Formats: sequence, C-alpha cells, structure tokens
Amino acid sequence: MSSELTGPVEVVGAGLLGTSIGLACRRAGLDVLLSDAAVEHVRTASGLGAGRPSATDDRPQLVVVAVPPDALSGVIAQALRDRPEAVVTDVGSVKSGLAAQVERAVGPEVASRYVGGHPMAGSERSGPLAATPVLFDGRPWAITPHDGNEAAAVRLVEALAVLCGAVPVPLSPEEHDKAVARTSHVPHLLASLVAGRLVGAPEQHLALSGQGVRDVTRVAAGSPALYGQIVSANAQAVLGLLAEVRAQLDTVIDAVAADDRHALETVLAQGVAGTRAIPGKHGGPARPTRSVFVSVPDHPGELARLFADAGASGVNIEDVHIDHDPGRPVGLVELVVDETRAEHLLTSLESRGWVTHR
Repeated sequence: MSSELTGPVEVVGAGLLGTSIGLACRRAGLDVLLSDAAVEHVRTASGLGAGRPSATDDRPQLVVVAVPPDALSGVIAQALRDRPEAVVTDVGSVKSGLAAQVERAVGPEVASRYVGGHPMAGSERSGPLAATPVLFDGRPWAITPHDGNEAAAVRLVEALAVLCGAVPVPLSPEEHDKAVARTSHVPHLLASLVAGRLVGAPEQHLALSGQGVRDVTRVAAGSPALYGQIVSANAQAVLGLLAEVRAQLDTVIDAVAADDRHALETVLAQGVAGTRAIPGKHGGPARPTRSVFVSVPDHPGELARLFADAGASGVNIEDVHIDHDPGRPVGLVELVVDETRAEHLLTSLESRGWVTHR
C-alpha cells in the first residue's frame, strides 16, 4: 500500500468539515468524490467546487468519514466494506472505543485499514456553505492509530492532514480524548452555561455587553444536537474535569461570600497562568502581548485604512477584535501586538490622526 496521497479521495458527509476537506483536496489537484445522506449538501458542495458525486464503481484511495458522532462507527464500517482497497479515516471528536466498535463490526483484518483522525478546526457555523479550503491551515490534526494499523495507512492519513495545511499530531485514542475534553468539550459546556445567563436578561443589562462576553460565549452558538453527541461520547474524560470545575466553583462562591480576597485572587491567578500555558503563534511559547485600542468610524474603508496605517508602522498585528459601540457610529478595534512594540504603534497611529486609547 502506497503512503503517497494521489487520490481519488472520497468524503462521506458534505458538511463544514467534509466540504472543507474536499475544497482543500481539489486545491491540490486531487479528484474528490462526495456523498451525504442529504442530497442537497452534495449538490451545494459540488457547486462550491469541493468535488463530484460519488459512484459505486469509483475506486478511492482514501475515504474520509465526516458524519455526526452517533453515526461514525456504522459509516466507517460500511466504507471499509464498500471500498475494500481504500484506507478509511474520520474527523470525529472522540476516539476512545471507536476503533473497537469498528473492529467488532468488520473484524481485525479489515479494521487495519481504519486510522482515526481529528482536525482541530471548525466554526460555530455548520453546513457546506460555511466551508473553506483554508479551514485547516496551521491547525493541529490529531492522528490516532490503533493496534493493528498498517504503517502505510497511518502515513496516508498524515499526508491528508499535511495536504490540507494542517500539522499532524500523533496521539493514542485515550490521550486524545483527555486532551479534547480539556481544550474543547468542557470549555464549550462552560461557555454555554455563561451564555445561558443572558437568556431573558433585561435589555438594560444586555446593552452593556462588551467584547469580553462575546469572547467567552462565542462557541456556545454551536449546534446543541452535535455537541450533545460529542460530550456524551467523551463522558468519562469530561466528567473528571467537570468535577474539578465544580470544586473550584464552590471555592469561588465561598470566597465571594466571605469577602476572602486572597482565595479569590488565587483562583484568578490560576486563570492567568492557564492563558499563558496556551501555545503561542506557530506552536511556540506564548509571548507577552499588549492591546492597542483604536476608535474607528463605522464607514466603508475605515478598517482597511487602519490596517494600512498599522502596516506602515512596521508593527506585526498578532490578533484583532472589534467591539461595536451601540451608542455611537464608532467601533473600538483592539490590535494585539508584541508588548515591546505597543508604544511605537500607538505613536505611529496617533501621528496619522487615529484616536487611540491606552
């Protein structure tokens, strides 16, 4: 079995991830075959240029299963039966137990052609219209082989990740599930709890919404049905972390009730340490940054002018956030830059007439 990805690649499930994989493979010149239980998804993805409808006589080299978690094992097993010469992978969020389910369905010899995968990319939006060929660029893509996998099959799945612009990260299925519980599943649940406190809130309260609450709650806009499946499938890893969060929440409640500043600041300091533990750009250590705030009129072309002036300063912009002022036709743009370059950027923008805020 060759480990060089030459195609065709079949994508089963033409939603956000499946269509994005199709677009990335087409960008690389590979033939892509598309199938989905929803015929309109195949029609839309094909219209976007992500591939063509698959046929029974096609002979894909690689099958990518991109269906909801509850359907994964059955669709993977069917793909292994229907495409006896192909390697099969998936993009599911939970890996523990999946290989065992597949092996029970098709036997160990056939299951050796299945290699688990999980690109750490996505959006609160869903469906083929949300897809983009650059969705995976620079993102980690977990590769979770199991005992019995053929080495060439694992390399083929790694080649798919690289072709899509991602960075392959080898993990055991068990370690993968612990990792995503910590970095994705529990954060999503907590974001949903915070967002839920906004339902039915008085308009005067919601009028004070700023970028902070938007940042914290953004992922809560994801599909409840999809994330319900994901969390349920990873229950063991999620429950352990939720117990830790519950214990720390009790500490916070007690500290606030007793006006115990030291206990409260200890929890807050741990949060600061956690933000610094997140890898920085290109996977390196996080560097100290500082935010520069600029008032931007809500008119066409103003953002482009700001970015052009920031570029002229020679300062690299690490991140951007926009907070719209509900009371004025002005937005507050937050430019996140290297801490040592912030003053230079402020001076440069002010010299070009921008109103900045320190």
